Amino acid sequence: MLEQIGITALAEVDEALARRATLALEGGAVLLFPALPFALLPGEAALISAGQAAGTAKNVSYDPAKGALKGTGLEGAERDCLAGMVRRYGEFTEALVRAVLPAYASGLTRARTSFRPVEVAGRGRSWRQDDTRRHVDAFPTSPVQGRRILRVFANVDQHGTPRQWRVGPEFEAYAREFWPLKQPLPGAATLRHMLGLTKARRSHYDEAMLALHDAAKRDMGWQNSSPAEEISFVPGQVWMVYTDQVAHAALSGRNLLEQTFLIEPECMLLPERAPLAVLSRMAGRDMRRPLW
Repeated sequence: MLEQIGITALAEVDEALARRATLALEGGAVLLFPALPFALLPGEAALISAGQAAGTAKNVSYDPAKGALKGTGLEGAERDCLAGMVRRYGEFTEALVRAVLPAYASGLTRARTSFRPVEVAGRGRSWRQDDTRRHVDAFPTSPVQGRRILRVFANVDQHGTPRQWRVGPEFEAYAREFWPLKQPLPGAATLRHMLGLTKARRSHYDEAMLALHDAAKRDMGWQNSSPAEEISFVPGQVWMVYTDQVAHAALSGRNLLEQTFLIEPECMLLPERAPLAVLSRMAGRDMRRPLW
């Protein structure tokens, strides 16, 4: 499940390494970059170390299209410092993805960046929002309509706190565990979009991925008994994974940077491994079709 990419600079990536990394990622691996950290500026490190970046929300969110920062109570110079950090992280991760995964260049969209300062363990969330339970990612209000969800993470904690994950099993085994899925009501997707509850109309794929997300989080028997592997990411490490494919849970940790990318599945070297293709085979139809 863990594939280490031991580069210290993007210039070290050659065609063979890029292909190995892409195939590993598409096969369900977590790519770890142990020697390529995201370097914090002194003011950023001091802000994180002092624990002042949390504000009132568990996540600080940055929209690169609008340059808008949300989820923090910081003001003035401290707010500017935090915004600068997440903006630089987005730029850092896009350069990393384009260098290591060049096949995706034509179908790559950089979405929101987040900073997650709050300790995961003991946070006390509802079962659907409890990220200590394994799940695959799906976006309730922002349908991806078959595009992949690639996320790049960096542990930037300044006090040695690791980020502890549990991952597995592989996607098809995960999906078959909860198949067949409950079918949505006719017209529900159109109504949600008309009411502004979703940014686009959900496809059959979006509905299925949301159902798989919820089914796994709801089922504590599966959470406790299905095959899984634990991974510890220490401060300074950067990693990336297809979070729509790899069932994952964050058990503990704080001060995490995260960047989301959307990838067109046609750009993949192994498009048949994409959840869209897996679910389409299982359903016997094209799951990218829009719901009504």
